[in-house]
Amino acid sequence: MKVARIRDSKVKETYSIISDDGKSIVTRSEIQQQTGIPVPLNIKDFVFRGWLDEVKHHKAKLKFNQKVSDVELLVPIPNPPKIVCLAFNYYDHARDAGLTPSDEPVIFMKPRTALNEPFKDIICPSFVTRLDYEAELAVILGKETKKVPEDKALDSVFGYMILHDVSARDIQFKDKQFTRGKGIDTFAPCGPWITTKDEISDPQNLHITTKVNGETRQNSSSSNMVIPVRRIISTLSMTMTLEPGDIISTGTPAGVAMSMKEPKYLKDGDVVEITIERLGTIRNRIVYH
Repeated sequence: MKVARIRDSKVKETYSIISDDGKSIVTRSEIQQQTGIPVPLNIKDFVFRGWLDEVKHHKAKLKFNQKVSDVELLVPIPNPPKIVCLAFNYYDHARDAGLTPSDEPVIFMKPRTALNEPFKDIICPSFVTRLDYEAELAVILGKETKKVPEDKALDSVFGYMILHDVSARDIQFKDKQFTRGKGIDTFAPCGPWITTKDEISDPQNLHITTKVNGETRQNSSSSNMVIPVRRIISTLSMTMTLEPGDIISTGTPAGVAMSMKEPKYLKDGDVVEITIERLGTIRNRIVYH
C-alpha cells in the first residue's frame, strides 16, 4: 500500500492511503468510517503499531473518493529519529568522481529540518554557488533494529520513498565533509508517499531518473548500488540502534552536475523532477533567496 501525509481545505493535516494507480486517496476519517477500525490520529502510530496491517485486511472496502491533485502532499514521516545518508554507493557515481567505492557504508547525517515536501520549492541561500541534485532511494525503518544479520535485515523495513539529497558543492568541498552543505533547510525533498515493502519485491531493481527542466541528467538503476539495502541496514545496526521512522538514503547514481566536464549546476527557477520506478515522482523548483 501507499501511505501519505496530506493537507487539504477541510483538514489542517491528516494521513491517507493512496490508490494503486497513485491518483486517488482515502483519508484517515474515511478509512475509519468505511472499515469501522478506530485508526489513530498520528501517522506514526498508524504505520508502526499495527493499524495499517489491520486496514489491509479490509482493503476491498476502501473507496477512494478524492483526487491526489486536490490535496497537498507533505513529508511522509514527520520528525524521523535519524536521517542517515550514504556517500558514493553507486559504482557509476564513484567512477565519475574518480573514487574507489568502500565495501562498508560511508555515511553522513542530514538534520530533520532539511526535510521538504515532494512538490514544494527548494530554498537555496544566495551565497551558494554550486547547487547539485542527487536522486536517491530512501528506506523507512519499521521497527527497532540492533545487530541484525544481513539475511534478516529487510524484515526491519517498513517501506520506501524518494529522497532528493540536494547538495551545496561549494560548501561541501570547502568543509571537506558533507553535513553543512547537505543539511540546509529544504535540502531533502521526499515522498511523494511511502510505498510499503510488500509492493517492492526487490529494492535492488528499481529504475531511477532525474530531469532538470525536462532534460534527463540521471538514468540508472538501484541494481548499480555498491552496498545493497540489506547490507546497509545490517552494517549500520552493528554500531547504532535503528528506530521506527528512521530514514536511510542509499546514495545516488551517476549524472550529477559536479561530475560533468562542464558542470550544469542548478540555477534559480530550475525544476528538478525525480522518478523511481514503483515509488512515484517528486518535483521541486529551485528558488534562490
